[in-house]
Amino acid sequence: MSVAESSTTEAALSRSPYAEAPRLPPGSGLGAADILGQPAQQLELEIGPGRGGFIVERLAAAPDVCIVGLEIRLKWASLLDERVRELGFAGRARVFAEDIRGALPRFSAGSLSRIFIHFPDPWWKKRHAKRRLAQADVMDHLVRVLAPSGELFVQTDVWDTAQAYREAIERCPELEAHGEQPGSPLLSENPYGARSPRERRVMADGMPVVRMRYRRRPGAAP
Repeated sequence: MSVAESSTTEAALSRSPYAEAPRLPPGSGLGAADILGQPAQQLELEIGPGRGGFIVERLAAAPDVCIVGLEIRLKWASLLDERVRELGFAGRARVFAEDIRGALPRFSAGSLSRIFIHFPDPWWKKRHAKRRLAQADVMDHLVRVLAPSGELFVQTDVWDTAQAYREAIERCPELEAHGEQPGSPLLSENPYGARSPRERRVMADGMPVVRMRYRRRPGAAP
């Protein structure tokens, strides 16, 4: 990005009504106490929660779970963070306006019990493929922040996207398939008691969903 482009972007952000969108606390080695203000036995992460249908349903379905959402869009991060507070989930959930590539390295190792990636953007154009989260550097950090036996759940209705994620994930020796059949990551149903809006639309349209679950090997230290 050129100096002129950077200045234009900063000026646009300063005029945005969501310029003060919530951000992660400063520093590195972040855990539940830093993010939520209190310890948590189970801290989950949703990447790209959008308007927050999954987070809200998950909090209601699993009272022992805490969740952090990382949403790159300032507007939705602001609105969703406010929404979870208004619904009475303060202390159990926060949503931050962060790019996952910059945010994940700041989480402490082994701090997350589950990571959810729901219907990631397929980035159809070849020149945009590098924007997929299914990249070695991102996968390395996803593995690092998962606790032993922690789960990584990915679902999509795009076959090529499913293949790209499966290939990237299965290059990580610390992860093992944790689906319905031994040696397979595939699940026929979402087991978490919550659905994203996109999942509901796809199911209503009768389209197939590829659901994959992996687990950090119990003996693999973070």
